[in-house]
Amino acid sequence: MTTTIDQRQLAREASHALEDASATEILQWAYTEFGSGLVVTSSLADTVMIHLAERVAPGIDVIFLDTGYHFAETLGTRDAVAAVHNVNLISLTPDHTPAEQDAIWGKDLFATNPDLCCAMRKTQPLDHALTNYSAWVSGVRRADSPARAKTPIVSWDSRRELIKISPIAKWSDAEVADYIEQNSLMVNPLLDDGYVSIGCAPCTARPLTGDARSGRWAGLAKTECGIHL
Repeated sequence: MTTTIDQRQLAREASHALEDASATEILQWAYTEFGSGLVVTSSLADTVMIHLAERVAPGIDVIFLDTGYHFAETLGTRDAVAAVHNVNLISLTPDHTPAEQDAIWGKDLFATNPDLCCAMRKTQPLDHALTNYSAWVSGVRRADSPARAKTPIVSWDSRRELIKISPIAKWSDAEVADYIEQNSLMVNPLLDDGYVSIGCAPCTARPLTGDARSGRWAGLAKTECGIHL
């Protein structure tokens, strides 16, 4: 029986061994290791991770968190991905609609208590869904922000007790753009309108500084929704 200690060791060893591997090689390792127990998560700012994953594992599960507060452009990208890409796109929804949340917690919780809003609409639904898997794939990159600068290729997600894989952790913004162009991938139209990091509409603006995450929760010290903490 595989233990938590075994999984932690696997994560450490794999992260070291795959540090210089290509994103495709990293995903091939993950799919060989976990098979149907592997799932990809995507915010649908672009389709890089989806394209990489479907090449390695056609039909793989892809989780999208439908918070009820997304831009129309993001939902349109989701629908296009479901129609075009060879993945099983799963839209997760929170326990309460925005209107129900307003009735329980007060109007616009995202403005009065954004941490709680993110927890209920993002983190908790994802935590619940990931109990059905052994490992999850994220598109987080070291270039995203200072807080993500040390993102390992493979890590042990101690809160959820499963392996986390970040195949494009080492990619620069230029490498992402090149991959999109070379493979003619669709992107969220908001990227062409000055947005860089795209989340829920009420909490996303165009970046205020050179930090791509500065447009998220502008005016607050908050830079992460909690998914990657």
